[in-house]
Amino acid sequence: FVMTAIDKGIGSAYADLGYADADSMRLKADLALAIGDLIAARRLTQSEAATLLGMTQPKVSAMLRGQFRGISEAKMMTALARLGRDIHIMVVPVLEPRAGRIDVCLT
Repeated sequence: FVMTAIDKGIGSAYADLGYADADSMRLKADLALAIGDLIAARRLTQSEAATLLGMTQPKVSAMLRGQFRGISEAKMMTALARLGRDIHIMVVPVLEPRAGRIDVCLT
């Protein structure tokens, strides 16, 4: 049995892996998860979802597998709107001296 030291992450797998666009990737992951949940809840096939979302079926498949490079946050938000969700963007001041963040809150 060999003990290996484990470093605690900073809360974002993308940042922990050193991606320069970690915040964008985390946001896209959250949006893709929401899209996938709504597609499943409506029992849509990927082909049906692709038609509704204005994407190709392979693009929908890739997005649902976490391969969303090449799909903008705006396109993903449009997909959520087409799935019957309103998108609200709130800009609020941070309460401590740090950089702001982007969060996806699903209801």
